[in-house]
Amino acid sequence: YQPAPLSEKTLPDTFVVQISVLYEVPVIYSIVSGDGKGYFIIDSSTGIIRTTKNLKLEDFPVIFDVRAADSSHANIFNDVSVNVQVIDENDFPPVFPFSLLETRLEENLPATPIVHLKAQDNDTGRNGFLTYGILGGNGLKFRIDEATGILYSTASFDYEEEPTEYQVLIYAEDDGIPEKKTGYCTVVIKIID
Repeated sequence: YQPAPLSEKTLPDTFVVQISVLYEVPVIYSIVSGDGKGYFIIDSSTGIIRTTKNLKLEDFPVIFDVRAADSSHANIFNDVSVNVQVIDENDFPPVFPFSLLETRLEENLPATPIVHLKAQDNDTGRNGFLTYGILGGNGLKFRIDEATGILYSTASFDYEEEPTEYQVLIYAEDDGIPEKKTGYCTVVIKIID
């Protein structure tokens, strides 16, 4: 049996899976090995397996054996393995060190890197894997490397002919399960004469 993966936040007494056998007389179900930390309990008559306590991600996967034994002859039985996986939940959103950052950019420069933005996500694995992007309308004058978080200008600026300040809203998004989480940072770019 391979039931659907459980969340690391699964509560005690949560249904996991039901074991069933085709047999003429009633059977008694029991967990016979593999659940050394006691995460699971089985109803001896229905074969329903439930959690007994909060799950610790680092203890999983757990593979344990369940026995279905003839209710009047315990030496007549069959065993089956149950493989339970636990999903690491996406607990934390990405966080930038500053929600507002000011930087300067000289006019008449060709396309150039402006600032390296680095968000932090305290999750591990794909829940902590970040991609970066730009929200809003200044995406034509700026671009961000979605992997590194480096913000670039895409053209030169003219101090006398164009605005001398731009606000660019940057986001960092994780690749979380079951949902992605996002953090934001505003970069104010002042064009220098």
